[in-house]
Amino acid sequence: MDLQQQLLADLKDAMRSGDQRRKLAIRAVRAAITNAEVERRRSLTEDEILALIAKEVRQRHDSIAQFRKGGREDLVAQEQAEIEVLEKYLPRQLSPEEIRAEAQRVIAEVGATSPRDTGKVMGRLIPAVRGRADGGQVSQIVRELLTGQGEARNRGP
Repeated sequence: MDLQQQLLADLKDAMRSGDQRRKLAIRAVRAAITNAEVERRRSLTEDEILALIAKEVRQRHDSIAQFRKGGREDLVAQEQAEIEVLEKYLPRQLSPEEIRAEAQRVIAEVGATSPRDTGKVMGRLIPAVRGRADGGQVSQIVRELLTGQGEARNRGP
């Protein structure tokens, strides 16, 4: 069963069981998928759908931050519940340690030695972790590693 069919089956199940939060979260994702398909004038691939779900999760995290600033804990709980529903469709997210290990492997592969090589590293690393790690977190770890490496090499033996 592909992701589109899984979303539809889960939506039907949520409607039958009266699970409003799950129903709303899945409907929002299905609407985003439909809008993207209309915009692109073709069906989305599984990877594109996963990227879209990840985007929906990031938007909800941003909303939570705003709702907390505004003291709207009721809306924070609603957004958090929707995140929990949507994360079930995403692959397991990499831990910071796993991202760091993958980044170190790519840094060694491309021979990166300073922060100026960030683009080369990211160009190889992002496709390897796409859908399993937040790009901002990956970028931060790469910068830390390259800055640390550059300082260690500048100190000399």
